[in-house]
Amino acid sequence: MTSATYEYQSDFARRYFHQGKTEGKAEGKAEGKAEGEAAALLTVLATRGIAVPDPARKRITECTDPEQLETWIRRAITAGSIDEILE
Repeated sequence: MTSATYEYQSDFARRYFHQGKTEGKAEGKAEGKAEGEAAALLTVLATRGIAVPDPARKRITECTDPEQLETWIRRAITAGSIDEILE
């Protein structure tokens, strides 16, 4: 028997199974958004010819805050260096 086909019998189990599934989806969406924003930022930097040293690249790719990444993307449009972006 696999958990994909098993139906929980109690309301309690169904509720917590659904809650866990919903929370997992939300976390996955947030992680996916952050990864996409990091990739967009690196693309903007590469297109503008701004060097991204390994520590900065690591900071960007490990950032999980989409709002922070969006701020960096906006800065990357006009900044002249990676330091101006990540300040």
